[in-house]
Amino acid sequence: MDRTPGLSVRLKLTLSYAGFLMLAGALLLAAVWVFLLRYVPDRAMLIDADDKLENGVFPVRSVLLDVFAPRAAAVLAFLLVFGLVGGWILAGRMLAPLTRITDATRMATHGSLSHRIRLPGRKDEFRELADAFDAMLVRLEAHVAEQQRFAANASHELRTPLAISKTLLDVARTDPNHDVGEVIDRLDAVNTRAIDLTEALLLLSRAEQRSFTPDHVDLSLIAEEATETLLPLAEKRGVTIETSGDNTPTIGSQALLLQLTMNLVQNAIVHNLPEQGMVWVNTSVRPNSVVLTVENTGEKISPQLASTLTEPFQRGTERIHTDHAGVGLGLAIVKTITRAHDGKLTLTPRPAGGIRIVVELPAISPHADR
Repeated sequence: MDRTPGLSVRLKLTLSYAGFLMLAGALLLAAVWVFLLRYVPDRAMLIDADDKLENGVFPVRSVLLDVFAPRAAAVLAFLLVFGLVGGWILAGRMLAPLTRITDATRMATHGSLSHRIRLPGRKDEFRELADAFDAMLVRLEAHVAEQQRFAANASHELRTPLAISKTLLDVARTDPNHDVGEVIDRLDAVNTRAIDLTEALLLLSRAEQRSFTPDHVDLSLIAEEATETLLPLAEKRGVTIETSGDNTPTIGSQALLLQLTMNLVQNAIVHNLPEQGMVWVNTSVRPNSVVLTVENTGEKISPQLASTLTEPFQRGTERIHTDHAGVGLGLAIVKTITRAHDGKLTLTPRPAGGIRIVVELPAISPHADR
């Protein structure tokens, strides 16, 4: 924003300090003068000290004014100079932290997000501002790094099916005897994966932008719909789903929260034991929130691996070779939808194997007007 040049804050503070000091001095001198006028007579008899005789009338106040006025002016001039010099130095010392914060802000606007102010000293308003700015830079740097990784991974993931499609077309073009039906089937599979990836990216972008109309929803009903939809997949893979819980009213997007629940339940089914796997889906109410918990059996997961599963295109090594690997955005979408609903996502490895995922969203009264 272009602004008209004006006085610096340091100069304004200097003039304020000097002006206040001048005003205080003038008031003090005025108080002294009023005191003198009250207790000093206007005229006095001049008496000789030796013969005790009256020699005439002496104008006390007039003489006092002649003596007091120039000295008062000298005092005010001294206070003006002292206020300007002292105020300039004091304002500079007081605004030194603000200068460091301004310099850090300029560096951040030019792309240097790794710089930190780290303002020393005890807690005050400037230190709180500097600490808040440092914390913002930490979050911003992490977000930018995450977006850069996401862009690189998305480019790689999108390039892979395109490269495979080109290879299949080249094979079909150079080898007329190749089975056309097989090429078409493989192209269909690759194209389907590319479409799924694109739709997942669009859904992720929509959730990040919060481009949805909030409405009253019940997580328990959404959980029932998701488990019923995915029941054939669970039966095919020999996984048993158990659902339980209470009514859990909240505000959000019905479609996005359904997608969130579908992703969680589908992951719990696919990444499970080869036989006799279990998935537990539970909804509960807390004093200020509603909770969706999806828990499953499976291979043991380290806490380090669990902490990375919500990053885009991050999969556990045991998940890559499954016949239902997905596009690597399932939990990333869950994380983004949760964040878009001002919620909290927690992933905890189960000691016996598998993982426990908890989504906590703000609660509303079940009797609130719709």
